[in-house]
Amino acid sequence: MPARILRSTLRPALVLAAACLGLAPVAQADDAKPAETAPPVVNSNLTAPLFYQLLIGEIELQEGQAGNAYQVILDAARKTKDEQLYRRATDIALQARAGNQALDAVRAWRADWPRSRDALRYQVQLLIALNRLPETVVPLKALIELSPEAEKPLLIAVAPRLFARAPDKRAAARALEDALGDYAKAPATATAARTAIARGWLIAQDNARALEFAQQAHDADPSAEGPALVALELMGAVPQAEAIVTSTLATRPDNNALRMMYARALGIGQRHADAIAQLEIVTRNAPALPAPWLTLGALRLELRQPQQATTALEQFLKLAQAADASAPASAAASAAASGGGVADDDEDIEEIDDAAAPAKDAGMVQAYLLLSQAAEMQGDLAQAEAWLAKIDDTSRALEVQLRRASLLVRQGRVDDARALIRATPERAPSDARSKLLAEAQLLREAKLWSAAYDVLAKANEQFPNDPDMLYEQSMIAEKLGRFDDMERQLRRVIEIAPTYQHAYNALGYSLADRNIRLQEAHALIQKALELKPGEPFITDSMGWVEYRMGNREEAVRLLRQAYQARPDVEIAAHLAEVLWVSGQRDEARKILRDARKRDATNEVLVETVARLQIDL
Repeated sequence: MPARILRSTLRPALVLAAACLGLAPVAQADDAKPAETAPPVVNSNLTAPLFYQLLIGEIELQEGQAGNAYQVILDAARKTKDEQLYRRATDIALQARAGNQALDAVRAWRADWPRSRDALRYQVQLLIALNRLPETVVPLKALIELSPEAEKPLLIAVAPRLFARAPDKRAAARALEDALGDYAKAPATATAARTAIARGWLIAQDNARALEFAQQAHDADPSAEGPALVALELMGAVPQAEAIVTSTLATRPDNNALRMMYARALGIGQRHADAIAQLEIVTRNAPALPAPWLTLGALRLELRQPQQATTALEQFLKLAQAADASAPASAAASAAASGGGVADDDEDIEEIDDAAAPAKDAGMVQAYLLLSQAAEMQGDLAQAEAWLAKIDDTSRALEVQLRRASLLVRQGRVDDARALIRATPERAPSDARSKLLAEAQLLREAKLWSAAYDVLAKANEQFPNDPDMLYEQSMIAEKLGRFDDMERQLRRVIEIAPTYQHAYNALGYSLADRNIRLQEAHALIQKALELKPGEPFITDSMGWVEYRMGNREEAVRLLRQAYQARPDVEIAAHLAEVLWVSGQRDEARKILRDARKRDATNEVLVETVARLQIDL
């Protein structure tokens, strides 16, 4: 073998062999440079036989013989009891995906270095990867015990992340609880440990256990954010978890980040009025923060409050544009304050700017779209188009064209609206599906039910077994009085998507509204509530079926609950009807008048007032 080739083969192995014992890389003769002063000589424990053993191990690895390399390096580690060599042997086994051999190396490492935190970390992670979860308890406890007191709460808090990829989530949660049990009783670590255990059970989808430990963590420290974050994730399935969030905010009313997350969870649960109340607190606490104004505007629009929505959205634009204008100055000031040169940090600054720009621009585009919708809702179609004209983001073209098409429908130009949607370029595979749904939505707005049904029928041929498509078609079938088709389509949705709560709710409500098969309707709506506890529209359906079954008191209770969470016009009409027939007519009139101010054309509202002959 030519000397040049031999040297190029040995060079990486020499460097790695030397690095294993913490030595500087060996310099080649032609790399040598004269030094003004020679560094002091530091003798090492690297003997000639050991050096050659390490060299052989690294060469074996480069030649693809990971098993031989592992054995050679592990033997050297045992001889020298050197921690870096144990780590190297472990890494070689991991590189070869030999988990059991890596674990053997770590155990030998721990035998020689019983207080090595690195060895304990490796051991815990390997046992999790090998799904030997009960065995993680002892090393995890030892790792925490060896950590400085100040670091223990943080290490405990991140422990659930170690178990997140464990195949057996319940076994992982049990191991976590066993490992942290003693720390859950110690005052200094009680909150962190109980929160970590709660998160472990949350990952295992045992909501009852997760809530139990989250509550214990909150009781240990009512101001701690960790238990509230677990509770936020539980809220959708366990309504009782919300009390932890509200209690935490009562002790920390200025925690805007937590309050924003709470508002988001309320919004996801369709509790828009409650979400708005939280966002208004945030805007009072931090009026210069843009994001809450955008969310507030979107929620106001959902409740058909276009004027309040416009005020919030315009405030968002003002703050976002001001922040954009001051960004370069802020970046320069930050660099100067940190003492770092701009040249050194250019790459990082560019990365930050690139990451922030899409989020900022997306917010601006969303605000323009919502402002256009608010203007349309108020009948100002010219202003609605003016807001759309400000959007130059081609990735949002379909949304922009849908809003333009909606404006055309408002002018009676349905064919032009459909042509506009169909002509919109498809930038992603999902755009074809979105365009079909958008066209059907336009036809619904125009009350062209048959045409909408035809579009969705063709869409379901193109995208078979799509739950959203089937659900939308079922809603149009109901408008056409084709109740058998509607039921068949909804039952198909339930078959292919058993957790699709809207299908259970829609079918149950349709039966209740037609006053037929009420027991079945009740069971369907109950199932929807189990899938989405507290959701206002499902709660409204349950109130309506209770009314049909003659349980007026329970109906009023449920409908009030739904209306308080989301003062929707149709929920208002249902509540007003039950109040009216129950003799509470003044309150019924007030609710109907408020609903009429938001949407005087709503079909359910108009039909209810006419049928009951209520003089508003």
